[in-house]
Amino acid sequence: MGGYSQTSEPIVFARDCNAVMVPQGQTVSLPAGQNGYITQALGGSFTVFVDGNLFRIDGKDADAIGKEPPASIELAADASDEDVEKLVWQQMRTCFDPEIPVNIVDLGLVYECAIEKTDSGERKVKISMTLTAPGCGMGDILVDDVRTKVEAVPTVAEADVELIFDPPWNHSMMSEVAKLETGMM
Repeated sequence: MGGYSQTSEPIVFARDCNAVMVPQGQTVSLPAGQNGYITQALGGSFTVFVDGNLFRIDGKDADAIGKEPPASIELAADASDEDVEKLVWQQMRTCFDPEIPVNIVDLGLVYECAIEKTDSGERKVKISMTLTAPGCGMGDILVDDVRTKVEAVPTVAEADVELIFDPPWNHSMMSEVAKLETGMM
């Protein structure tokens, strides 16, 4: 991603805001009054271009850049295991690499998602996923994003997200939609 473009939306930070540098993964604080541009707004988080660098702003801090935080997740009281699984996959589809405008499911980064119902009626989710590049500094950020979003699903008590690199990711693991979106068709 080259940063600012003509389609980027200008912003001014309304308050100090934590942000994660892309692709290093380092957390920094951007000050109130800082100018920048939103270059990607997907999955409830924002990628912003500020002073020649890219930063990821979490959805809970959307107000700092004049945006609305993502809506709460709802699940019907009589939801089936299939309903919960569908919602878990839907949540993972809201997780994006800050530099790639395709969700991690369509990129083929999720290798396994197993849901187990406990005796108390809550659920534990085990997810195995990978990265497009093993040395990506955003790895821990993406894992935390997946964990947080899956644990936001009602009845999910715990999400265990494991980062694995076998088999190594490659372009053939992408969905047809992802290949079209990235021009890799």
